[in-house]
Amino acid sequence: MQVKNQISSTESLFLNFEDPRLAGIVSNDLERLYTEIIARNTKVLFFDEIQIVEGWEIFVNQLLREDFLVYITGSNASLLSKELGTHLTGRHFSTELFPFSYTEFLQFKKMKANEETFKEYAQKGGMPDYLRTNYNKYLNNLLDDILIRDIAIRHNIRDVNSLRQLTVYLLSNIGNLVSANKLKGMFGIKSNTTILDYFSYLKDAYLIEFVPLYDYSLKKQLRNPQKIYVLDLGIYHQNKIVFSPNDGHILENIVYLYLRKLGKEIFYFQGNGECDFITTSGGIPNELYQVCTEINSLNIDREVNGLFEVMEFFKKEEAYIITQNQTDTFKKEKLIIRAIPAWQWMSK
Repeated sequence: MQVKNQISSTESLFLNFEDPRLAGIVSNDLERLYTEIIARNTKVLFFDEIQIVEGWEIFVNQLLREDFLVYITGSNASLLSKELGTHLTGRHFSTELFPFSYTEFLQFKKMKANEETFKEYAQKGGMPDYLRTNYNKYLNNLLDDILIRDIAIRHNIRDVNSLRQLTVYLLSNIGNLVSANKLKGMFGIKSNTTILDYFSYLKDAYLIEFVPLYDYSLKKQLRNPQKIYVLDLGIYHQNKIVFSPNDGHILENIVYLYLRKLGKEIFYFQGNGECDFITTSGGIPNELYQVCTEINSLNIDREVNGLFEVMEFFKKEEAYIITQNQTDTFKKEKLIIRAIPAWQWMSK
């Protein structure tokens, strides 16, 4: 298939399957939809949230066989490659869309990269509609919509209140470790399996991510707690139930989002020293990142010397400490750690 460089509105057809006018559409209705598409004499189709229609994959596969160019968008991970393979094997390309990165935030707001605009990004996040309207309630409503529409209805969850309490708890604990076993019994959820299911649903809905421990033993990876991060800091600020500044964990979350958007495999490490983020390729460590708002006499041993220990363990000669506004270089024999402000690192 060849994608046209420019597609005008007269050449394409867009359908949002959450539009009230399409409410209740089922697989039997797709035949009538096919007739309408043929009547409009277009080969370029845009379908939003078509995954809510049972049997949509067969319908799309039919269109592909007839040389239609089909773009499908959806608000959860049901549209990722692992769930498309059954009917569309070898006939689709998948990509993830995230809230604005820092550089995209700057482009949208027509701002320049500096410490002040980075602080604003850390506070507002990257949801375009929120940045356009600056209406705080939007992010509260968005969270509720995702919990009800993308999780509770889709997975037949009746106790939405417990789901919401767990979600707000996780949002409020970004950068901390969490395990299903320690949460069992909280929010009226008595089963580890249920909590793990909720974790999976929140991840699929692009609300919360869980970063595992790096270990050569897969059993230890699965057995140890995972770190929590939110996919948008605006949602965090408008829905959290903690009121401390939490600058360190917010910075850590932004670094995670940057690495995540680059498509990195990401782990944290605890062993000979500690490291906030290890990126890997095929399970082999590539880059080491520590996150610290400011390196000073009180934390230099933990942050710098601890990172040197991790570098020696993984035989890496270079690593990074991402800071709020501090630039520095630390050396130990052949090892070098570069401290760089996050806003500079992300705007290169």
